[in-house]
Amino acid sequence: MFEELKKSLDKGIEYAFMTTDKLAKAARDMAKENNLTKEEAKKLLDLLVKKSEETKKNLEVNFQELVKTTLHKMNVPTKEEIRSLEARIKKLEAKKVPVKTAKKPVKKV
Repeated sequence: MFEELKKSLDKGIEYAFMTTDKLAKAARDMAKENNLTKEEAKKLLDLLVKKSEETKKNLEVNFQELVKTTLHKMNVPTKEEIRSLEARIKKLEAKKVPVKTAKKPVKKV
């Protein structure tokens, strides 16, 4: 029982990364093995494509969140933080505040 469940899970993950052509072939093979009608085979293919797209999207979202969390833990600044600092620098440069220079004391002879 456990081995069958494991095989099903492995197949599900495999289907998530298949192209539409490979999914169509897999659906045809499953339809043939299980004596499905053309309509049932079409529904199976539609289901496989839908689940594959959902799984890819979920993996992408989870991966993006993992990267974001990792970068945050590493204290890497975000694009927004860098843009904010660049804007502040530009404002400061635009002010052109004269820099007071210290005068050297004149030696009396």
